Amino acid sequence: MKSNRRSFIKKVGLAGAAAIAASHTSFSGTKEKDIHFITRSLRSPENTPLRVALIGAGGMGSEDMNTALKHDHISIAGVCDLYQGRIDQAKEKWGSGIFTTGDHKEILKRSDVDAVIVGTPDHWHKQICIDALNAGKHVYCEKPMVHSVKEGHDVINAWRKSGKVFQVGSQGLSSLGNEKAKQLLAEGAIGKLNYAEGFWARHSPEGAWQYNIPKDASPQTVDWKRYISNTVDRPFDAMRFFRWRNYLDYGTAMSGDLFVHLFSSLHFITNSKGPEQIAAMGGLRYWKDGREVPDVLLGMFNYPDSAEHAGFNLSLRCNFVDGTSGTTYLRLVGSEGSMNVEWDRVTVQKNTSVHSDDPFLQAKSQETSSAYADRKKMIGPLETIYNAEEGYKGAHYDHFGNFFHAIRTKGTVAEDPVFGFRAAAPALLCNDSYFKNKHINWDPIKMEVRS
Repeated sequence: MKSNRRSFIKKVGLAGAAAIAASHTSFSGTKEKDIHFITRSLRSPENTPLRVALIGAGGMGSEDMNTALKHDHISIAGVCDLYQGRIDQAKEKWGSGIFTTGDHKEILKRSDVDAVIVGTPDHWHKQICIDALNAGKHVYCEKPMVHSVKEGHDVINAWRKSGKVFQVGSQGLSSLGNEKAKQLLAEGAIGKLNYAEGFWARHSPEGAWQYNIPKDASPQTVDWKRYISNTVDRPFDAMRFFRWRNYLDYGTAMSGDLFVHLFSSLHFITNSKGPEQIAAMGGLRYWKDGREVPDVLLGMFNYPDSAEHAGFNLSLRCNFVDGTSGTTYLRLVGSEGSMNVEWDRVTVQKNTSVHSDDPFLQAKSQETSSAYADRKKMIGPLETIYNAEEGYKGAHYDHFGNFFHAIRTKGTVAEDPVFGFRAAAPALLCNDSYFKNKHINWDPIKMEVRS
């Protein structure tokens, strides 16, 4: 186990890479299981203070700031939002003396801001990120990195020119579960990967983006003109401001919000640069509240042979009408087994024998059986579970830890803009496939649509 741990750290080279199993317990029964615990070595304390400002103080942006502040020597330098109610809430949460504004450029002018968290609706990601990089700020941008595929290279070019650290916020990428799955796949735990699938299920109004609309929402409390200044001009509409994910001018639908997490984890685990063909189907089945996007979406993706991996297929599903609710997973299927990957757990399943109900296959199997057909065989465990150790602070905490470590050491992050665009692009093209009712061809190396 210690040898495996050293090998993994050497191969992966990630800051704070995961230590492997510390201990295990075996359970007997009809299906044998091995349970292991995974953890990571903690870095020595880093004392360089960093001041972080938040641009976009909604639900996810606020959660990002709360998580960032759990790290040592991190303080809040300011908050920007277009709704006065969130400005008031920010002062209640983080101190009445913090700098607040409705103009993100006022944040970027401040010399006491080292980094910004961009938690705005998707249609503002590109411009604010480029403005921040040009102003000499490090950037943590919520996923998806861009609102459309055509914006991707502009962000990448601005980042490369700036020399600053840029982390895309698909926080599960930095999880112990992903790191363990990456190691296990490289070691051949499930054989040759040929298929992967992922699923998100929700059924609550909040999960389906029917967010609360404050009673005081009005043109007097919301800077509506600034909000729509880079898209279609419309009269004030509180639904489009507070439930922005439901509208294509501002959000990126189910695939941009949720598929992108699955792409990020899959690409990290497999070292993949992305699929070459994308197709989608779905519909609006339940949440008929004026939204422009489906509440059931199915995506199919073809990953070609590459230097990083052999070709495989990916199937992604998202269902906001799921009566069971709350389900999410990423499953990798190989020639010798499968892995269910969660942020704090990895479950490896393997069959020691193959049985078929097909009479033809049964007959052919008997023809090829050896003279020792009745001899018993050595059987290994059918299921091995790797759990995060108790006290694990979670993927979100780790993702910010990697961001701050890279700033302090002038290092790199796993989810830089190139990685972030390669995860976002197939999700955004999934929308294009759905709305245009056509297959989309993508070049994952050049990062461009192919005709």
